[in-house]
Formats: sequence, structure tokens, C-alpha cells
Amino acid sequence: MNIIISHMSGEPIYQQIINQIKTLILAGDLTEGEMLPSIRQLGKDLRISVITTKRVYEELEREKFIYSVPGKGSFVALQNCEARIKNKRKQIEEMLKDVVKESRLLNLSLAEITEILKNVYDDMTPAK
Repeated sequence: MNIIISHMSGEPIYQQIINQIKTLILAGDLTEGEMLPSIRQLGKDLRISVITTKRVYEELEREKFIYSVPGKGSFVALQNCEARIKNKRKQIEEMLKDVVKESRLLNLSLAEITEILKNVYDDMTPAK
């Protein structure tokens, strides 16, 4: 599992890890039933606290991306990818509605909003 942590990001480390694992699952790079590294191993591999990795796994389990079997480990759960993607898209649309409301208060044009979105997207796109 290739996870990259940015200490320069304003996003908390645990959230960076959660987002990357979700992406791996939704992209099919981690498949149903696949065993994840133990909480301790992931912490060691990423050089972060076991408390942080425990929080990551708890959140992923709460969101039903993974499940844990006591004494066995954590595994990728069965995904209904279409439903998850549709749900995530709806969440993004709701967040964008808030952005548009705020932008209108500043009388920003669609072109200006689009430029801002493109700049943010480009800034957050990892270099290859």
C-alpha cells in the first residue's frame, strides 16, 4: 500500500491516510477481502503514531470501507462503488453550492470561480 503523507498540507495526517485508502479501495487497487497492514505495521511503515493509525482504521470501519476481525486483522469490505460514488458526488455538489453562495456575495463571475477551482485542483494534484 503506497501512502504519501504531506506534512506541508493543511489536512490532518489521519485524514490524508483515510482519503488515500478510500481512493485505493474505490479504484479497485485494494480488493474485497484483502487484508490491510496491522495498525502497528502501518504506523511503523508511515512513521506515525499507532493512535493515528487506530483512528484511521476506526473511521474507515465506521464508513464501512473496511471491517475488522478480532485476532485476525482488518480487511477491505465489499463495496457498492456506484452507490458510494453517487453519494460522494452529492456531497461534493452540496459543498460547491456553499462555494457558489459565498462567491456571489463577492460578485465573482463563473469564470473567476472556475479559475479558483482550477488553481486549487492543480495545487492539490500530486506530482507524478
